Amino acid sequence: MEVVSDGGRALAKLTSNPDPALDLVILDVMLPGADGFEIAERMRRAGNFLPILMLTAKSRPQDMVQGLEAGADDYLAKPFELPVFLARVRGLLRRRDWARGVNGGSGSVRIGSVEVDFRSFEVRRGDEVRPLTLLETMLLKLLYQNAGQVVSKAEILEKVWNLSPDTETRAVDNFIVRLRRHLEDDPRAPKLIQTVRGAGYRLLP
Repeated sequence: MEVVSDGGRALAKLTSNPDPALDLVILDVMLPGADGFEIAERMRRAGNFLPILMLTAKSRPQDMVQGLEAGADDYLAKPFELPVFLARVRGLLRRRDWARGVNGGSGSVRIGSVEVDFRSFEVRRGDEVRPLTLLETMLLKLLYQNAGQVVSKAEILEKVWNLSPDTETRAVDNFIVRLRRHLEDDPRAPKLIQTVRGAGYRLLP
């Protein structure tokens, strides 16, 4: 375990040559130098896709959504009890492990013209390899496990984001757009991830 109390130092640590021995990042929003939202966003832009548990005193739904859209994979509001915190850490690691496993097999599947490796959180198109975040991987796996069926936004919010199914947010739509950029030959005319108006999304692999 490594503790960094300054946002600037955290950015330097997490955006350049991240430690491969780390399993996850526990990130406070209120840090000097750079806040947690900025750190999470810049981590993802730099290609660091370690799971992030964000801690904050801001507990409004819109604050939680902001954290998740910035790149966090889970969000815990202060104050909290230690057993709750430890349970969220274990839960985040279990979700990571769930996303990596596919029916006990290799974890690699073909969707359209790309290969998705759930174990390494990567999409491969020819020689090009693109990393996925944990939430992107979980969303894609949920759609893949229900291929051909409509998956509602409420189910996605509950099973992927761990949020109340009636949460008002565009986060799901934004993540669908990101997945289309990874999978579709033409993201503006998607054929693999279809929007079913008023119902949700459907994957046709």
